[in-house]
Amino acid sequence: MKKVIIDPAFWELFPQGQINVLVVKGVDNHFQTGQEEKLKQLLSEASQAAQQFVQAEPISENPVVAQWREAFSQFKTKKGARSSIEALLKRAKQGREFLPINPLVDVYNSVSLKHGVPCGGEDIEQLQGDLHLGKAQGGEAFFPLGAEKDAPALEGEIIYYDQAGAVCRCLNWREAQRTMLTEETTNAVFFIEAINPEQAARASEAAAELSQLFNEHLQVESVGSQLTKENSEFVL
Repeated sequence: MKKVIIDPAFWELFPQGQINVLVVKGVDNHFQTGQEEKLKQLLSEASQAAQQFVQAEPISENPVVAQWREAFSQFKTKKGARSSIEALLKRAKQGREFLPINPLVDVYNSVSLKHGVPCGGEDIEQLQGDLHLGKAQGGEAFFPLGAEKDAPALEGEIIYYDQAGAVCRCLNWREAQRTMLTEETTNAVFFIEAINPEQAARASEAAAELSQLFNEHLQVESVGSQLTKENSEFVL
């Protein structure tokens, strides 16, 4: 049985960290009649709510962005890598429209924006063995969406990885195509990341809302856990 395992190396860097994990199974991730418009509205409302996190200029002066930039400075990263929440908040601040991708992705992006926390999701069936979050040894295979060449992880980089290689690089900065959520995904695992108590409180609120939205928009129940230094594994 597959597990999510947060390696000791992650807690050494972020001892106050918390990773909220949610799992949904038996999902129909195709758009149903009228659903795309509802999710577009959900994303629009989340983008408006996200404005509270980007009041300062430049964007790097906002606490949510600054905290994650500081976090990324503590491990090896590819030049220019930024937390997934910074990318979403930048789009929201610029007033750019968020168009639906697929129901699972749309729902977790809305929660990420609304609560100012990094979120990500993976197709459980495409994982090779357990899914870890920890430090890369270096050279873990990684093929992002549309890539024809391997872009392997760097030694010391914080990544999600399984037996086949890197699943997400630099926490949730960029994910591999082989495990990404598609319309054909039926079983999925989601992560909401936090590295301090204030973020952890928002992450827990986000997880509760994500569970509610799964039920409302996809008619599925989720199971989950808060992973901490003292409780670092979860069975998928």
